[in-house]
Amino acid sequence: MPATLATVAADEADLRLDRWFRRHHPQLTQGALQKMLRTGQIKVDGKRAETNTRLLAGQQIRVPPMPEAPPPPPDRPAVSERDAAMLERLILYRDDSVIALNKPHGLPVQGGPNIDRHLDGMLDALRFGAEDRPRLVHRLDRDTSGVLLLARSAGAAAKLASAFRGRDAKKTYWALVVGRPHPLAGRINMPLARQGGPRGERTAPAEEGEEGAHAITDFQVVDNARKHVSWLEMYPLTGRTHQLRVHAAAALKTPILGDGKYGGAAAHLEGMSNLLHLHARSIELPHPEGGTLSVSAPLPPHMNESFEFLGFDRPRTPPARRTR
Repeated sequence: MPATLATVAADEADLRLDRWFRRHHPQLTQGALQKMLRTGQIKVDGKRAETNTRLLAGQQIRVPPMPEAPPPPPDRPAVSERDAAMLERLILYRDDSVIALNKPHGLPVQGGPNIDRHLDGMLDALRFGAEDRPRLVHRLDRDTSGVLLLARSAGAAAKLASAFRGRDAKKTYWALVVGRPHPLAGRINMPLARQGGPRGERTAPAEEGEEGAHAITDFQVVDNARKHVSWLEMYPLTGRTHQLRVHAAAALKTPILGDGKYGGAAAHLEGMSNLLHLHARSIELPHPEGGTLSVSAPLPPHMNESFEFLGFDRPRTPPARRTR
């Protein structure tokens, strides 16, 4: 079978070449792709390319004969009417490129051991007539609530992922922490390392001499209640697993309320909810089709009750908007 030429579609602009092949030829392994690129079998507009080459709409990709595709995967289980209705209620913003949800506390974003019900398994309910199902472009912990963005095409996914990767996405989190941080505002620069543990994998500050992942968080205290609980705004400049939870507990010595994993018994206060008090309040980033998208999410019920109990005067949640 001879090589063929494929044209990069408009919604595939800015997609990496290896991800283009993963989309169109999922049976091709990364190793086989690299070999084809190294030997010049794959070219973009007649020139050699790399796996991380960013594509432009209209470019021509030389596609050599591909290995036979495996049988299609089994169909995903249908999304129940109840779950579909629940997802639609979570929508904060929707257009042809992006869907923003207010992810509730306790809903996993993806599957894993002993996790059968998760957001990624329900995304077919958010097609709204589109050919493609929405794609995840970033993650939130199971117990973290708040703004979660979905891309409605491969091109939008590539541009949103690029915004997160290049720090063009400004993320604001609200947290209630036990105690009062000192100083009241600043920057945490504490490398993190992944570790095993009796209750599963966890993140910890990298020890001296250990190679850890770069992790930076800016923060400021918004209010406090008699030094027992503080309301923190946290602005992660990197996106490490459990970054805010570890930085609050290990760097500030004020664990997030309800975070027994990293704060132990000190993270629980009598008379207050033991659920994690961490909320992705807002995201502002370039919209895939131009302009800026700003989305904010209201607090989950348990945090709303805690804010009222502590007398914190939280601002209203502004509507999502796209400025051009």
